[in-house]
Amino acid sequence: MRDLFVSGLIVGCLPTCFRRPFIGLLLFSLLAYMRIQDLTWGFARFQRWSFYVAIITLAGYVLQGSTRRNMLPDVRNWIMLGLMLFVGLSLVMNGPFDARGDTARYVEYLKIVGVAIFTTAVVKDRHYLRVLVWIIALSFGFFGIKDGISMIFSGGSLKIIQGPGGMLADNNDFALALCMGIPLLFHLGWAERRKLMRRTMLAMVPLTMLTVMATHSRGAFLAMSCAVFVLVWRSKNRVAGFATMILVAIAAVIAAPASYKERIATIGSYEEDQSARGRLDAWRVAGHMIAANPVFGVGFDKFTRNYRAYDTKTGPAAGVPDTGIHVAHNSYLQIWAECGTPAMILYLLLIGLSYIDLWRVRKMARQRYHTSWILYYATMFEASLTAFVVGSFFLNRAQFDLFYHFVAVIMVFGYFARLEMKKLEGEAEPAPRSGGRGRLQLARERGLAREPALGGFGRTEPNGGFGRGPAFGRA
Repeated sequence: MRDLFVSGLIVGCLPTCFRRPFIGLLLFSLLAYMRIQDLTWGFARFQRWSFYVAIITLAGYVLQGSTRRNMLPDVRNWIMLGLMLFVGLSLVMNGPFDARGDTARYVEYLKIVGVAIFTTAVVKDRHYLRVLVWIIALSFGFFGIKDGISMIFSGGSLKIIQGPGGMLADNNDFALALCMGIPLLFHLGWAERRKLMRRTMLAMVPLTMLTVMATHSRGAFLAMSCAVFVLVWRSKNRVAGFATMILVAIAAVIAAPASYKERIATIGSYEEDQSARGRLDAWRVAGHMIAANPVFGVGFDKFTRNYRAYDTKTGPAAGVPDTGIHVAHNSYLQIWAECGTPAMILYLLLIGLSYIDLWRVRKMARQRYHTSWILYYATMFEASLTAFVVGSFFLNRAQFDLFYHFVAVIMVFGYFARLEMKKLEGEAEPAPRSGGRGRLQLARERGLAREPALGGFGRTEPNGGFGRGPAFGRA
């Protein structure tokens, strides 16, 4: 029955995806992050739904003709295209080339980056952006409710929770994605004007945190802590924010299962932990690969197969037998060792330019508004991006689809935020008269930059909506 429901839902949406490519993007995001196909047990679980949705959506987009909007002319889109090129060159320049395996992995990477670039073309205004962000947030909130409640009823005795599938199958990758979703759930929930929806969203936050704990991922623990720190640091009342964070941390220490506390405690004694030592060894081997292949690396997704050749401690020269599969355990060293220095530079530029864009937009907005959706979104995206930057330091996820999608979402957010502020400047009074209102005061009174309430995705409240801000969520 569940297979029929999921299959009927996806197939029924395909004509709409063709007519409205943005709907196709939403469905593709739902399949990528909520993985509704993996919630089934029969034939629907093994269908290539994402592929079908992508083909239909792309066909509809191409046939739009003159009404079609191209990707945003942002340097980050060109950087992502450059990454596609250098990742491909790393495969071509490092033989032997596995026509089937290497091609499949490269095509998967092209799909990940292509979806990000496609996002900048079909998200046409801030209401479209809002709906997309809600889809992503609720996808992770679903797992927060599902697994968080299970952890509560089990008293924390559940086995390590794994992800639903795809790129979220591994517990560490799943935890990293949840960490990136927590700021979205918090800010969107607090901004929602409907009490039931707001309470539901805010309840997802602690449940999602519990789910992160249930994965037993130490990297995710650090990523989540840094994301919460950003939220508090950007708050209107940092003292109250840090006090709340400390109280929550104390409560978490008291309530957390002993196994989890023992797991986290190993962060400070990494010399004695076998997993941590394995990461240090992998980073050392990655350094050898980079030194020997600085331009094109050892080849995209070829770190594991080249590990032994560059391992001076346990490699063939040392006469030590192979002990298993080895990965980079670091996204930055992974892309550097596999794809070379140019690819690494482009990858860091994506992260750096996204931060700069958020900081610039926040600065511009703070000069105009006391409070606005722009300020809240800037904080939300900064915290989520920080979660990835910290968490990916311990995971080989240079091709993590959620990261590239977030770069595109931040790109679109910056574009529409500037557009709205520019529009507001044009509509403001040119100069205040005696006893009159200045541009800043007029902007605040009009509430042109405020976010509409959720009720129906795009319905605007009489006062402009978004009358609330996070309790300690300053922009």
